Amino acid sequence: MLVLTRKVDQSIMIGDHVRVVVVDVRGDQVKLGIEAPREIMVHRHEVYEEIQAENKRAALKRQIDVGALERALREAQPQVKSEL
Repeated sequence: MLVLTRKVDQSIMIGDHVRVVVVDVRGDQVKLGIEAPREIMVHRHEVYEEIQAENKRAALKRQIDVGALERALREAQPQVKSEL
């Protein structure tokens, strides 16, 4: 892990497009400002972990429901009678 020391209003760059600025320091809290392109998602770590867990739950649920979806589609198809 890279550890850097910065003061208020100083920043670091991550790659060419992400800038992290120290906005405020009060006691044991540090307020950061993050400038990044819209296509780069930025989350607090605990929020990121919850998103990942929800994605895993959704993926497992989809795997379980595939059989039910197939049955529902078969039942929804109109019965075609052959006229010979």
